[in-house]
Amino acid sequence: MAGVAADAPVSQIDLMHRLLKLTNRLMAPFTTHLASRHKISLNEFRMLMSLGRYGERASHELAEQTGVNVMSVSRAVAGLEREGRIAVTIDPANRRRKRLSLTDKGQALYEAMRPESDRVAEYLFNRLSEQDLAALDRIADTLIATLEETDEQGRSLLIERTRPTAGPTSGPTSGPFSDAVAD
Repeated sequence: MAGVAADAPVSQIDLMHRLLKLTNRLMAPFTTHLASRHKISLNEFRMLMSLGRYGERASHELAEQTGVNVMSVSRAVAGLEREGRIAVTIDPANRRRKRLSLTDKGQALYEAMRPESDRVAEYLFNRLSEQDLAALDRIADTLIATLEETDEQGRSLLIERTRPTAGPTSGPTSGPFSDAVAD
């Protein structure tokens, strides 16, 4: 952070807010270059890019892979299906499971947006050494694993351990993370 001595202790809350800022800044090329041109929402973009990169998935697998909540994945899938960008089929081995895959139209859109995503990644990481990238990869894995931990009942430890203790209640869309969640 500008103006802070290199050996000064790191403030966890400041670092968390900088990560939120990083997330928001990272979405700027999407909103500027892709969203209106391709008539696609941020979560639709995330689902389409995941299906394009990793292939057929179920909705719950997309939620797990992207970190987007299941309801938002459902809305994104509905939008992509409505636009003819994905096909939803019943898995013959498990009739309760719906398989999601890109249609030809979805594959063409993925191929059109992929180079732009690659340019964002190149721009973001071009000043980092291979060692820095490897360290960032390990740190990201550790942070994601921490955020995905659950208790014996399968409840999110993040949600359970960050529950407000007292005071006025806030609605579901208020609080420090409300701007970081996009549908």
